Amino acid sequence: MDHSSANVDIKKKHQQEAPTPQNTPIFTAPGNQEDMDTILTPGAREEIIDNQKAQLMTMLERSLSGLVNTTPIPVEVRRRVKGLKSLQHKHSALEVEFQKEILALEKKYLDLYTPLYQKRAEYVSGKAEPTDAEVEDGVSDDEKEQEEEDEDDEDEKEAEKVEGIPEFWLTALKSHPQFTEIITEKDEEALKHLVDIRLSYFEKPGFRLDFEFSPNDFFSNTTLSKTYFYQDEPGYGGDFVFDHAEGTKIDWKEGKDLSVTVETKKQRHKGTNKTRVVKKTVPAETFFSFFSPPVAPEEDAEEDEDEDEDIGEKMEIDYGLGEELKDNLIPRAVDWFTGKALQYQDNDDQYDDDFDYDDEEEDEDEDEDDDEDDDDDDLPTKDEKAPECKQQ
Repeated sequence: MDHSSANVDIKKKHQQEAPTPQNTPIFTAPGNQEDMDTILTPGAREEIIDNQKAQLMTMLERSLSGLVNTTPIPVEVRRRVKGLKSLQHKHSALEVEFQKEILALEKKYLDLYTPLYQKRAEYVSGKAEPTDAEVEDGVSDDEKEQEEEDEDDEDEKEAEKVEGIPEFWLTALKSHPQFTEIITEKDEEALKHLVDIRLSYFEKPGFRLDFEFSPNDFFSNTTLSKTYFYQDEPGYGGDFVFDHAEGTKIDWKEGKDLSVTVETKKQRHKGTNKTRVVKKTVPAETFFSFFSPPVAPEEDAEEDEDEDEDIGEKMEIDYGLGEELKDNLIPRAVDWFTGKALQYQDNDDQYDDDFDYDDEEEDEDEDEDDDEDDDDDDLPTKDEKAPECKQQ
């Protein structure tokens, strides 16, 4: 819009334009005509909008305070609200201490769990064998029945000597619904060499996951690590707030990089009509992208809002995978290997479904409303005769 038009003389403008139905009001409101003809400048218009917003905010605050009248909040009520805020500050400080103590407990019990995890790694790799007492303690009633049925096959089993528990961690990962979605067929060959996953904490809030591999044809690393860092300041409620993650750079062997795929295309020269083969490397979906976590853009960088949301979602998913490994998969690896953990997960889902009544009640209400509407449709109108009831 041309800003010069905002300074047009109204009287002069009225002299130039003849009255028409379009520029002549139907009703003339009482008041000063000069006030009605005033044209607001952009600055004045913004000032009025700001004042209206301030008035709306004041009304909202009064409504939230339970004072729907137009009188201001009494001084003594404001004083009491400030007292409540003081109590909330003390509560928040206690929540921070609560989270710190939880972290300290997690560290303490990780130290107690570690000898068990070390034994587990030895049994999985075949470096050690469980004692008879451990085997007896780990047998369930169902397994006893199964072992009795398989006694005749013991000679066969002795002939097939197996070292450790092959593909233990691959099977456990594939049993988990979140990890089975990101493991490809090509990944499985490399993950067969995964012999252990370990957890460790730092002095500051954060944790690291170490994936130990036996020698393989895919990469030279023996350990791939993923570290999760938290922000220095706690979040609302004293919780630790995830900041970012860092992963180990994988030293892929030549031609074995699972994170890329090579596309081959033929190109024909228009002038000479000769063809050539062009190879192009493009990213590929792989579990090992877990070690190349998404990075949030810098504050000064100009990014599209959609791209920011996409990166934020990827970071949230990545952190969720780390939490699942830390809280569920590492502590209960054998249950994921045998599939027992899935039974508990299915029970949790069933428990949630059993108490999800709101949607069903709403559907029933909608059905009842539809039935009432259908009944109303069957009723005759004022000038229409009711249908006759014919008995057979």
